[in-house]
Amino acid sequence: MTRLLPPLLSLAALLAGCQTMDERPSERLGQAMLHYSDGSPAGTARLIGTGDRIDISLALAAAPPGEHGLHLHTTGDCRPPDFASAGGHLNPEGRQHGHENPDGAHLGDLPNAIVNHSGSATVSAALPGSRDAVLAHIFDADGTSIVLHDTRDDYRTDPAGDSGRRIACGVFTPD
Repeated sequence: MTRLLPPLLSLAALLAGCQTMDERPSERLGQAMLHYSDGSPAGTARLIGTGDRIDISLALAAAPPGEHGLHLHTTGDCRPPDFASAGGHLNPEGRQHGHENPDGAHLGDLPNAIVNHSGSATVSAALPGSRDAVLAHIFDADGTSIVLHDTRDDYRTDPAGDSGRRIACGVFTPD
């Protein structure tokens, strides 16, 4: 056993220095505080970078129960009551809308938020594209907002998934 100890210790030291892709450190890159049209808080969205990937993580509160469309919009401006100032969906590649659309999806397409009976929900998704490209689109000259809609996104109807009116909005700022 004592003859095996040095090679085993060397192997253990070598393996301890290895790091998988999942173990790479992540960093907060940006955030948005969402508000309803009456100014009350709706939740927080965060942009998280891990290697070359950007993920979005959202936590909602006091939202109407049910399924709600969620999108990144072209302009970092959330003027109530209808948040029309946020513009259309963030679509720098000029694609169609929706993950089920053969010509989609665009950068602004996010999964629906499924809000429970207590009004809370979480959503996490990877944003398509390289870290540098995604950050350049989100933090461009006029910024980017995240919008919660009152009905579900059907993931295919262009341009907005037939997801209804805008009920909450937040503007991304870099961390």
